[in-house]
Amino acid sequence: MKTLSIDVRRAEPQDARAISEAHRLAWQHTYAGIIPHRALTQMIERRGEGWWRKATRGPATLLVLDVAGTVAGYATLGLNRARALPQEGEIYELYLRPEYQGIGLGRMLFGEARRLLKSLGCNGLVVWCLEDNDNASRFYRGHGGVDFCEGMENFDHKQLKKIGFIWN
Repeated sequence: MKTLSIDVRRAEPQDARAISEAHRLAWQHTYAGIIPHRALTQMIERRGEGWWRKATRGPATLLVLDVAGTVAGYATLGLNRARALPQEGEIYELYLRPEYQGIGLGRMLFGEARRLLKSLGCNGLVVWCLEDNDNASRFYRGHGGVDFCEGMENFDHKQLKKIGFIWN
């Protein structure tokens, strides 16, 4: 019998290519038909391997979900950027490659990101997602998030509403 290893760990520079690929696949799958094509393509192209290599050494913490040596997803997290909110931590991004979605791995990555923020002394957490991203909204509500605030994002002259989910 073979054992499948699943681990959430801090990203390392050598993970950059795999994170870039996970990012591209997840964003194409998630945002096609929501974010205008040109804007989405530009956003994905800006985050190539070099960008992710720098991100592994940046101020935000970058976690990867490693499934048997494959980077199946990633999360970035750090201090809350919305100063008007009292929550101290924020998960900036949490994405899985499409073939790894819907089987509980997102829950695992989200849980580890929350535990890490708490261990760093952050009280409360905020996560933003586009209102039209039904899967993310359902995921965060299903994990106890309260849709507390909203804002707008501009993508190639298209305004899209985003929702801020909080956990205290």
